[in-house]
Amino acid sequence: MKVFNAKLKDVKIIEPDVFEDERGFFTESYSGEKYKKLGIDFNFVQDNHSLSVEAGVIRGLHFQRGNAAQTKLIRVVTGMALDVVVDLRKRSPTYGQWESFILSEHNRRQLLVPRGFAHGFVTLTPNVNFMYKCDNYYNAEADAGIAFDDKALGIDWQIDLSKAIISDKDRNLPTFKEFEKSNNFEYREG
Repeated sequence: MKVFNAKLKDVKIIEPDVFEDERGFFTESYSGEKYKKLGIDFNFVQDNHSLSVEAGVIRGLHFQRGNAAQTKLIRVVTGMALDVVVDLRKRSPTYGQWESFILSEHNRRQLLVPRGFAHGFVTLTPNVNFMYKCDNYYNAEADAGIAFDDKALGIDWQIDLSKAIISDKDRNLPTFKEFEKSNNFEYREG
């Protein structure tokens, strides 16, 4: 297994070992012991799975506030998505910056997104099965987000946003600047 640091501080790209032959492939999608040896030591307590039937579905940018914040270990099982994360941690060297990653059934990459990041994705193919582990349970009262199309962030979603399929909830999220007024995420070195 290989682990790479992303541009955003503390975000990691993981390439699990994959064993392929004429029948297909086998991979361990998660092994707590192996991940711990690589410095990825989280107690994942919840698995989430979404299906986006059409290409051009945007979900996000979401996060949980306060004590409900979550670290996520993300992967795409079928199809391909552009995954986007935004650093919300005040005083982080990458505060307010975003980065995107292609996750697909073909590259089998995983993305570790620590607490204090907003997260979202856009489907680049139909029938995207998106799965992620969380180290904290979902809490509806702590559910929050920022606008996917915030011009100040300038995220390149790699699609025509006028044709994107977006929930009403995600269309009405606050801008990053509006979110900053109540931001309680703090960066901690180490």
